[in-house]
Parts: sequence; C-alpha cells; structure tokens
Amino acid sequence: HGWGEVMEIDGQKRTATIQPMFLKTPEVVDFDFCVIATGCNFGMFHEFGQSLWFPTVQQKFRLGGDWPHLDERFIEGRRRHILEEYAMLKVRDAEKRDTLIVGMGFIGVEWATELAYYMPNLQIRMVDFAPGPLGPLPAGAKKYVVKYLDKKNIKYKYNLGYKEDDPAFWSEAGFPNRSSDPASPDYVLTYVVTGTKASSTFMPPETLNPRGWITINRRCAVVLAADSADKLKKDHERTEWSTDGLYPRIFAIGDCNNGDMGRPAPVPKISYPGEEQAVIATKNICKIDKLAYQRGDASRIHIRDGHWPWGAGMFATSLGPHDACFVSGANWLPESGKCIVWGRLCAWQKWIIEWSKVDECKFGIIGRCIWHFVHHTPVHIFGGGPRWGY
Repeated sequence: HGWGEVMEIDGQKRTATIQPMFLKTPEVVDFDFCVIATGCNFGMFHEFGQSLWFPTVQQKFRLGGDWPHLDERFIEGRRRHILEEYAMLKVRDAEKRDTLIVGMGFIGVEWATELAYYMPNLQIRMVDFAPGPLGPLPAGAKKYVVKYLDKKNIKYKYNLGYKEDDPAFWSEAGFPNRSSDPASPDYVLTYVVTGTKASSTFMPPETLNPRGWITINRRCAVVLAADSADKLKKDHERTEWSTDGLYPRIFAIGDCNNGDMGRPAPVPKISYPGEEQAVIATKNICKIDKLAYQRGDASRIHIRDGHWPWGAGMFATSLGPHDACFVSGANWLPESGKCIVWGRLCAWQKWIIEWSKVDECKFGIIGRCIWHFVHHTPVHIFGGGPRWGY
C-alpha cells in the first residue's frame, strides 16, 4: 500500500499517479481494480468547498485554503483546528456575540443546537432559502425540530438566501448593524452549512458531471458523463470508463459519485448508502476477479446491479446531546417517510449507532457483528435488492 495523495487516474492504462507523503516526486502505480471513496466537501459557496465538517487534505486546497497553517492530513492537525475553533467560540460566548448559521438541513440544525447547549450565551440565528427545515424530510420531523428551536430561543428565517455583501440580507436576517470587521462587536460569526461540493479533482473531465460528481451506473462502475446525462439510455447502455473489454475495473462509492441508482433522485449523501455501495462494488470485484483471472463460469457468476438502499431513508438528527428525532422509510419522494422516534430515547438510539460504528472501525466484535449483517442482508424481502443478497 502507499501513503500519499492521488493526483491523477488513467482509466485506460489502469494506473494512478500518487504523490507520496514524504517524497518530492510523484510515483505511478498500476492496479487491477480501483475503488474511489473520497467523499465530498460541505462548503458549497467556498472556492475549494472548505468547511469545518470535513478535513482539508488535498494539496491544492490546503495551500490555498483558509487555514494553511494547519495540516489536517494528520490527527494532530485536525485536533488543533478543533481547539482553535473552540477557543474562539468560548470568547464569543462570554461576550454574548452574534452567530449566524446558513442552512437548516440536518448539519445546520445539529450545529445550532449543539452551540445553544454548550455555548448558551451565543445569540444564534438561522436562515434557509427553503420554506422549512430539514429539506425533503417528513412534516413530523420538521415540526419537532421547529418546536425544539423555539424552546431554545434559536431564531430562524425561511425563504431567505444567503447574500454576504447585501445589507438588505443582513437586516432581514436580524443583524441590521452587522459589521464586516472581525474585531468589531457587531461582527457576525457565520457558518455556511448548506449543500455539498465535489472534490474529485484527480478524475478526468469525461467522468464528471457538470457539478463535478463522478458518474456511475447501478453497478457503481464509473461511466462516461455524457452517457450518464442521457436519461433515455438504459443503465447497461452507458459506456463504462475503464474496462478490460468485458468488465468494469474502476468503481466510485459514497459521497464522491452522482448517486445514480436508477431512481428519479440521487441517493442522499449520508453514510448508509455509501457503505451499501461499498458492498455492491466489492462483491462485483470478487466476481469479476473470478471471471477474468480464475476461469469462472460466466453462466453462473452474475455481476449485480445495485438498488436504492432501504437504509438511505433513515435520518437521525441530534438536537443537543439529550434530544433527537429519527426518520425511517424516506425515499426519493419529497416528505416521504415517518418520524418514528424522538426525544431522549432517540438520543440514546443515536449514541448506540455512533458507539457501535466506532467499535466496528476498531475491529470490535460487537460493532462488527451489528454492522456486518446490516450491510450483508442475507434476504431482501422488500426494498429493491436481490432476493438472496449480493
């Protein structure tokens, strides 16, 4: 294995140009299969997509970003960034300063409620261009979140798009005297947490859609963007970018791809669909390996198409450390699903989810048992997956 940053991928030669961590010159390595799982950025209005919710690790973004003194490729660099932000917030909390959060999706709501709990003197307001919080989630979840925001005296404004240089925006958002000088008492600390931004700069343009997302088919194989944009083409008619003549060799999973799993809307950019796509891609790689290198029987070994994962409709939104709401059954239709768990019980539920996932990453037996069977469902009774699993 190599430790470094991928600068370029050549799909025809099946090679990757890598800048090793401690060398000055890049290296070229070849591969039989490649899985791209680089995620995305969350600063939609930032040139590089920089935000506090994802470490800045790519060389181009690190050197030209907002915190070049921090190297977030390392845990210590990430920790230092968190400590800097915490120290700044503690000062602002003591001075009862103003804070604006742009975006009332689940990240914005969670950040606002965490700040309200741990920094109770901050004067927090929220804005969103949408007519309500939590985007496409069901009315029950939105109602519960609004009730919590009102209880905690967190002010909010709907149908208001962010315009940093427009005085009218600041007046409507509740900051008529806002100053752009960080040293001024009227300076408004602003967190923009709306939308996502692609960051797969190492991929060739022919594999990216106009917004920069890697285009895939239902097998999670990378396809040519022009074919992916042609909605009249069936999935099997789209040209796979890197093949051996028969089978795809490069796959993209999770937040880095366009989320096309054969439905009218892309799968949400949350953890469950990415992990499910990982199962689909790795299972297909094992089958292609048997067919290409082990003389496998093509009449018995079938490359699987993926499906809209049933877990893509589950959303747990924290409201401070002791409250939350949980939505299940959501799909590609707006306001689908139901808010089925809320309050302290839901906060415990989310803690169990987070603890077991961390335990799995540590190779703990409990976490591995739980999450293995979540993503290796032996029988799909509903949800569009293959009846007997992948």
